[in-house]
Amino acid sequence: MALTVPPPRVTPEDAHTDTNTRAYAAWYERVLGWSTAGGPPAQLITGIGFDVLELPADAGAELLRRPVATGPVALMGRRMRFLVAAGSAEELEGLLDWLEWGGVALDLGAVGTGGRITAPVPPGYPVVGSPRGAAVWLRPPEQGCEALLPSLPGPGQGAAGPARGPDLVRLVAAAATECHRARLRRRTPLRGAAGQPLAFS
Repeated sequence: MALTVPPPRVTPEDAHTDTNTRAYAAWYERVLGWSTAGGPPAQLITGIGFDVLELPADAGAELLRRPVATGPVALMGRRMRFLVAAGSAEELEGLLDWLEWGGVALDLGAVGTGGRITAPVPPGYPVVGSPRGAAVWLRPPEQGCEALLPSLPGPGQGAAGPARGPDLVRLVAAAATECHRARLRRRTPLRGAAGQPLAFS
């Protein structure tokens, strides 16, 4: 007698999640022309239209307060993701060395060719039943935003020439500074007027 394995049960929540995944992927592909994969949740493929600069959320929040031009920005849990021009991930290590941050533990990374990030809920879509820590846009993307993503200046650009868009060097320099400051804040206890560590209940 042959044993049969019953098909996996599909709950209403599973069906809802799968529908959302397909809808999100379709929006990214149709409206922005971005490549998606897998799911749930839907994934955006990096290294084609954009790369991602990733850092702790507390450092990212401080970075957003600075007068530094950025592209779209997403938040997922305790990590903030800044979209940058494709190819930027490969430049990050050399750029940090050039900015004299090489060898410093910054918790600043990049996702480039062959990588993926969780697709945030598209702009205008309701966030329904979304688990805590789900990916959301802080600065949502728009059609054609790839042309204005932070990138390295090309030949004849920079201080002496016209800029193509936001400057990757300035963004990375500011991000490295805020990552370092956030790390120091986490390691240094808050102290009261008498110099004693503050206690919180």
